[in-house]
Amino acid sequence: MQGRVLITGCSSGIGLDAARHLRDRGWQVVATCRDEADIAARQGEGMECLHLELADESSVADCVAGALAGGPVDALVNNAAFALPGAVEDIPRDGLRAIFEANLFGTHDLTVRLIPHFRQRGAGRIVNISSVLGLIGIPWRGPYVATKFALEGLTDVMRLELADTPIHVSLIEPGPIASRIRENAIPHFERWVNWQASPRADDYRDTLLKRLYEPAAKKDRFELPPQAVSTRIAHALEASRPRPRYYVTVPTRISGIGRRILPTRALDWFARRG
Repeated sequence: MQGRVLITGCSSGIGLDAARHLRDRGWQVVATCRDEADIAARQGEGMECLHLELADESSVADCVAGALAGGPVDALVNNAAFALPGAVEDIPRDGLRAIFEANLFGTHDLTVRLIPHFRQRGAGRIVNISSVLGLIGIPWRGPYVATKFALEGLTDVMRLELADTPIHVSLIEPGPIASRIRENAIPHFERWVNWQASPRADDYRDTLLKRLYEPAAKKDRFELPPQAVSTRIAHALEASRPRPRYYVTVPTRISGIGRRILPTRALDWFARRG
């Protein structure tokens, strides 16, 4: 047995694949999901699964208590997040607040509730799943980009502050990965973005609406399966000296390099090309 790992966002995509991958590597997985059907599905696979709504402080507290009630927790993988697509000028304050509550505030709350446990045990691993959009911004992704930029900064500082402890902190930065993030973004877009009233309504029709509601004409040539992320998660949890950052996919590597060496105008040109 490798130990017990708490993984958020295990309904589909990266979180689900990571839960299965780590389970197969000997980890005792404590998965989390929002919907009862997904919780039942994970339990049907033999996993321990807890309800977690990151935007709800009491849910975060209950999740931590439930995880610790089952035994010591050795690692935390913060994967759960959602996207709110739309032009920045069309995102209302409450919409921005909602995505930060889940993608950043809830993730931070969950993490700091477990750090004392890791300190007491004398060991712990924290793995935060960021994104290529934590490195560069692209049009129509403003709220998600903002949360991932914030997560990157918070994680970097946490890693520095915990350097004198036996708690290791890593960032994983995927690029295009096969997942349901686009489909899952639709309810948030429909709730918060009044695109018909936007001065960019024609741009919505020509670009974002097609991307959200129509099947992709062709697969992104750089897209990788979720397993590509799961293998990095496993390394971050199991290596004696885990890396501070793990780039996944070619676009992430290019973005990481470009952010360091390209002038802003050149990086803007690259970002506008999507």
